[in-house]
Amino acid sequence: MLELLRKLSNVHSSLCVGSAVHASFATGPRQNDGTFYEIRTYDVKPSKMKEFVELVNKHIHLRAAHSEMFGFWTVEFGGMNKAIHIWKFDNFAQRAEVRKAVANDKEWQEKFISPVLPLLKKQKNEIVYLVPWCEIGKPSKEGGVYEMVTFQMKPGGPVLWGQSFRAAISAHLNTGYTKLIGVFHTEYGLLNRVHVLWWNENPDSRAAGRHYAHEDARVVAAVRESVRFLESQKNMLLIPLSCSPLK
Repeated sequence: MLELLRKLSNVHSSLCVGSAVHASFATGPRQNDGTFYEIRTYDVKPSKMKEFVELVNKHIHLRAAHSEMFGFWTVEFGGMNKAIHIWKFDNFAQRAEVRKAVANDKEWQEKFISPVLPLLKKQKNEIVYLVPWCEIGKPSKEGGVYEMVTFQMKPGGPVLWGQSFRAAISAHLNTGYTKLIGVFHTEYGLLNRVHVLWWNENPDSRAAGRHYAHEDARVVAAVRESVRFLESQKNMLLIPLSCSPLK
């Protein structure tokens, strides 16, 4: 019986250590403070894209008066007639207050919501946290293009694939061809999904940089390790709107 109790105690200790590691990877200080981001994706009717962009540029300041807009883009490659915008929130209580406020903002509802809804085919949103080891970056200068790369990882969370994924991101960064804006891990939406947002001066510099990176032995080794935990991936080239804080 004593031997059995010792074994159970060892199992419990191992589980506690595993939980601590999971907390370090999956939550960390930036998640503990409550800050999160909402990624919204709008599919726009093909014939209405120009009208949609004009409407956003003209009136999105009304929405931004209620909470911080991180960025607003249209998709150039990797999708058609799509818009992606990201909003920052301190916590879920703040988001609830903001949603209530915008619903009661008559100017916003009349000038944007009412005219924009007929232009849209569908909408979706995700709630994401900035991963603990990443800080929000800024583009080297205004102008340029953004790339959002989405990785669908195997179930298990960052405790399973966090170290390998971080190593792959770091290997790309060390080549110097691109600027990291942020790495985000889903909390609501399709789980075990990671969005990585990069900035490049233009599509050609991005293509040349990627070609160079894929010949770098450090990048190749890091990617080979991380793909063991990967189920699928996709990317989109994003063009910032004139109203976007990230340009």
